[in-house]
Amino acid sequence: MTPLRQRMIEDMQVRNFSPETIKGYVFYVAQFAKHFGKSPDLLGAEEIRQYQVYLLRYRKLSLSTLNLARRLAEREIGNRVMT
Repeated sequence: MTPLRQRMIEDMQVRNFSPETIKGYVFYVAQFAKHFGKSPDLLGAEEIRQYQVYLLRYRKLSLSTLNLARRLAEREIGNRVMT
């Protein structure tokens, strides 16, 4: 397990997230990183925006799912995206 993933999991445990929520968030961050072929700590606000466009156009996800994904990315990766 990478130090970044360990830190993310520990931060969610401290906030009392359920094990299933943690599992889901780790999965979605991994999917985000896989999409770009880079570690999440190398991705920023522009990649978050691009990934949202991809999810909306090609994966046909709802806006509520996109908003959840954006909040997760902002919190766990440490970036802020202007809406």
